[in-house]
Amino acid sequence: MLIDFFFTLKDAKIPVSIKEFLILLEALQKQVISNSLDEFYFLARTTLVKDEAHYDKFDQAFGLYFHGIEALFEKNPEIPLDWLMKRMERELTPEQKAQLEKFGYDKLMDRLKELLQEQKERHEGGNKWIGTGGTSPFGHGGENPEGIRIGGEGGKRSAVKVWEARAFRDYDSERELGTRNIKVALRRLRRFAREGAQEELALDDTIRATANNAGWLDLKMQAERKNKIKVLMLMDVGGTMDDHIARAEELFSAAKSEFKNMEFFYFHNCIYDTLWKNNRRRHAERFATWDVLRKYPPDTKVIFIGDATMSPYEILQPGGSVEYNNEEAGAVWLQRFTSSFQKFVWLNPEPEGLWQYRQSIAVIRQLMSNRMFPVTIDGLERAMGMLSK
Repeated sequence: MLIDFFFTLKDAKIPVSIKEFLILLEALQKQVISNSLDEFYFLARTTLVKDEAHYDKFDQAFGLYFHGIEALFEKNPEIPLDWLMKRMERELTPEQKAQLEKFGYDKLMDRLKELLQEQKERHEGGNKWIGTGGTSPFGHGGENPEGIRIGGEGGKRSAVKVWEARAFRDYDSERELGTRNIKVALRRLRRFAREGAQEELALDDTIRATANNAGWLDLKMQAERKNKIKVLMLMDVGGTMDDHIARAEELFSAAKSEFKNMEFFYFHNCIYDTLWKNNRRRHAERFATWDVLRKYPPDTKVIFIGDATMSPYEILQPGGSVEYNNEEAGAVWLQRFTSSFQKFVWLNPEPEGLWQYRQSIAVIRQLMSNRMFPVTIDGLERAMGMLSK
């Protein structure tokens, strides 16, 4: 049975070897774990996966192969907790939603400070206190057009601030594309030049020189032909971008294969004073945005990738970030990028027909001098044409 599991991992492009597979079999033979599928999962991942970057692929392959096996041994199936928690969610009519009050950012923060001092117990289903399942702007699991999510998971995506430790995952740069059209569109941004040591055979020059030399072989060499375009890619991750992970990974994978001189950083919703390159360590390993602005030359092509869907406060208000109190507004940092680099575009995976309904998209488009393009083949070609002018 496990031989088929081994080939399932190989099909998922996980670099697992025969030696590692034999180690797993030896561990099972020596009974280092009990008869538990969960324990086998961790043992298999420990012995077979060498790089944590492949954990997502391993989880998908494991789930595909062992789907349904655990249910066969389940004697006392339980109702999922998530299903039970749905009872706290209140379904409101459009008229009721329209009547909900929007406090405004400053008033919202002041009211939260008051509640933190006054509230002494848990609340559920109300419209005032910090609680769950109600219409209060504080808490989670409820309905409010402009609130602060505290604990729990969001669903309505209207929070102007989120107070919790949020985990994002890196985009997979090795994702196999379903179509080559994205790569073809990105190739419009290539500019080749030859430089360095002459180590490559110049076939045309060699044929011409040999003919001129009465047939005696006259080898001609040339430097390697390289793409001289420098690309800086800044990618939104987490939140509403979870709906666009597949499209963002396709873009990221295609860009890494097409542009050899490419650097990338992550941000969440809007650019602020720091960026990061690894989402698992984003709180510990951050890069000052000022350093990024100063490091790359003005002819670098800057590509933003994000759905630009957020509260307008996150762009225009100091302290507007959903995760911390940023000293300067996101709009200030975006303007610094557009002033520092001559060529820049914003690629938006959100369908273009929805842009008119997002106030934040209108703000970003204005800050980007209308250089926002949809993630379609036509949109990518227009964006690359803008960057190559």
